[in-house]
Amino acid sequence: MDVADLGLPVDVPSTALFTDQYELTMLQAALKAGTAERRSVFEVFTRRLPHGRRYGVVAGTGRVLDAVENFRFDAGVLGFLRERQIVDEETLQWLARYRFSGDIWGYPEGEVYFPGSPIMRVEGSFAECVLLETVILSILNHDSAIAAAASRMSSAAGDRPLIEMGARRTHELSAVAAARAAYVGGFATTSDLAAGFRYGIPTVGTSAHAFTLLHDHERDAFQAQVDTLGRGTTLLVDTYDVAEAVRTAVEVAGPELGAVRIDSGDLLLVAHRVRQQLDELGAAHTKIVVTSDLDEYAIASLAAAPVDAYGVGTQLVTGSGHPTCSMVYKLVARSESADPRDPLVPVAKKATGGKTSVGGRKWAARRLDEDGVAEAEVVGTGPVPAELVDRQLLVELVKGGEVVAREPLDVVRDRHAAARAALPLSATQLSRGEPVIPTEYVHGRSGN
Repeated sequence: MDVADLGLPVDVPSTALFTDQYELTMLQAALKAGTAERRSVFEVFTRRLPHGRRYGVVAGTGRVLDAVENFRFDAGVLGFLRERQIVDEETLQWLARYRFSGDIWGYPEGEVYFPGSPIMRVEGSFAECVLLETVILSILNHDSAIAAAASRMSSAAGDRPLIEMGARRTHELSAVAAARAAYVGGFATTSDLAAGFRYGIPTVGTSAHAFTLLHDHERDAFQAQVDTLGRGTTLLVDTYDVAEAVRTAVEVAGPELGAVRIDSGDLLLVAHRVRQQLDELGAAHTKIVVTSDLDEYAIASLAAAPVDAYGVGTQLVTGSGHPTCSMVYKLVARSESADPRDPLVPVAKKATGGKTSVGGRKWAARRLDEDGVAEAEVVGTGPVPAELVDRQLLVELVKGGEVVAREPLDVVRDRHAAARAALPLSATQLSRGEPVIPTEYVHGRSGN
């Protein structure tokens, strides 16, 4: 099903409180100081990739657009802020009228990124931009981490499909976002019905061990499932004895049995034995699905095994050891007024310990070698070099407060596959390494 994002996967009156308190206190102080309306540019970027990772994946952009549209301070939210005395009455009146009216540019969802890439650029008044910091980072950090893990897993799986099944291993709302991000990263289906409902992701599911244990005999459980779901269903064969279960499964469903699922044991050894047994029983077309705490390394180790599909849960929804991308949201340029004719002045934090940033409103482009393979991420301020004009990465997402770039999720998924394919071959290596291409900076005027 090819559908656009359908809205927020959470029933709340607005996204305005998905924020940190200091954003509101900064707003109040800026309103009193007369600086709140200064034209400003904020950028989302990460200073480094998670240790050993060779590329990142942009995911969550569609959810960010939903969040910006739903960032409204309604009566209930304003009442909460008034009761807690978080901001003064003047600020509350300003918040009651809040509608983001600026522009947002960003890497298109599904694109890959590297250290320093300006993944998203938010432009408008300081007041309206600063309020969006936490919700944007919350979405992008979570979804991009899941998508990066999914990308590594789908690369390791090759042409074999992956099933996202991590809903029970994370927060119920995070599970929906994780399923969406996994689909972007290359997973084919999800077990989570909320994700299927919200985003049109194909859903799958048959039975758990509890269903087998419910029945007096394993054969009774298999028969009930086949009677209900048909011979093409997937039967779980490791509740008791695997070899006996496989024999019973074929007896019940016949050679038309769709698949068997193995959820424990030495998956490499068991898969070979089950494949041989299925073939001997005449079920040569019955597929083998494996689950059981898989990650990209376990999937890669099963490349030579007669496995047809993988189901992944815990390691996927926790980013396979890296649950965040450490993205930050920094003011990089501002003017001295709200007048669009006033020049933007580059600003940047100066600090030790690797937390510095580069000032100026940035563009980004990916330079390719003569074979069309990416060789550098070029990030700069000022004019874009002529040879990179057609290779620019940022696209307009919001213009004058209106979303202009909604996309079907399948388009995003295809984009990621193409972007990953255009990287050097070493990008798909699972061993730890440096970013697969370097980031180069080109300094010029910050521009308006």
